[in-house]
Amino acid sequence: MLGGKNILLGITGGIAAYKTTFLVRLLIKAGANVNVILTDSASSFVSPLTLSTLSKNPVLSSFVNQIDGSLSWNNHVELGLWADYMIIAPATANTLSKMANGTCDNLLLAAYLSAKCPVFFAPAMDLDMYVHPSSKASFKKLTSYGNIMIPATSGELASGLHGEGRMAEPDAIVDFIKNYIIKGLPLQGKKVLITAGPTYEAIDPVRFIGNHSSGLMGFEIAKAAANLGAEVILVSGPSHLNVSHDLIQLTRVVSAEEMYTEVFKHFATADIAIAAAAVADYRPKTVAEQKIKKKAEDITITLVKNKDILFSMGQEKKHQFLVGFALETENEIENAKGKLERKNLDAIVLNSLNDSGAGFGKKTNKISFIDKNSTIKAFELKTKADVAKDIMNEIMNRLHA
Repeated sequence: MLGGKNILLGITGGIAAYKTTFLVRLLIKAGANVNVILTDSASSFVSPLTLSTLSKNPVLSSFVNQIDGSLSWNNHVELGLWADYMIIAPATANTLSKMANGTCDNLLLAAYLSAKCPVFFAPAMDLDMYVHPSSKASFKKLTSYGNIMIPATSGELASGLHGEGRMAEPDAIVDFIKNYIIKGLPLQGKKVLITAGPTYEAIDPVRFIGNHSSGLMGFEIAKAAANLGAEVILVSGPSHLNVSHDLIQLTRVVSAEEMYTEVFKHFATADIAIAAAAVADYRPKTVAEQKIKKKAEDITITLVKNKDILFSMGQEKKHQFLVGFALETENEIENAKGKLERKNLDAIVLNSLNDSGAGFGKKTNKISFIDKNSTIKAFELKTKADVAKDIMNEIMNRLHA
């Protein structure tokens, strides 16, 4: 959920600042770009060098930098506009009061007042300070401005007291932000089942029948669906690709039979199913237990039909929005429409091998999206990541129509 997001982390002067090294590490591992602003007092609790090393960016603390006699300034407006999310953790009573009342006497506060993004604040202070009416007034005023409070937890405090005021743990802060993001997304609460990649049908322990599919299109659709808030089940045949996303569950299979079994573990509870895999239509009738030795000039392998996964999904379909793929070389539109009707689909994505840059093993694709009403929308050649977004947009347009 945080992959590629720009996060501005403001750290103020409280003992909980030591936890921010772990917070920065978690944000970086989640794929975020992180810039850190330290107040003067915060640098007494946590090292700028440590934070800079972990964030891979210089740590900012003042409006003006002086290096080798040269002066430069840190543009708080640019920082506020750069951020997709701003986090202030720990947020001390002093800083929260200044934020609530518009005081602007350091770089962090100036960046906060310039921010156009959601701002999260994680209070950290002693028990008596946390429950003081002035602190409660700051919390109320800040949330009324649209800021999001990450509540403090109860536990042992620096004073030795036990109670509320302990800053939320770094992993809890990251989870809180991820959950906030998910709740605002259009497919939150929906389950999307996606197949990807080829299948390999064994001839013997060494050889197989397969195709040139890399799985990239299916993997990109999975990411696009997850970025819209869906819970994604991705069933992939053999592929070198991997995916790391909080909302994607990746299951790897080899054969069409294995893919069929895995798909129907999830199909009944899916809201959307997208069959992007290039499944082998046939498999060898018998599989040799040992490697077949090269002897005769010719060899005959008898093939039998695999189960048609997409056809079976169409037969079992109840509430699901079902999308198939058609890779054609001739009579493209006619063949795609025939497949759509024959397999009881809601829509089909057509690729043509006659289009340069489309098909297996490429990073680009050119598609036409055809729905069950024979509405056709053709797209230009795009990266498969952008094609995936187009496909999900077309599906959502029909779900919400």
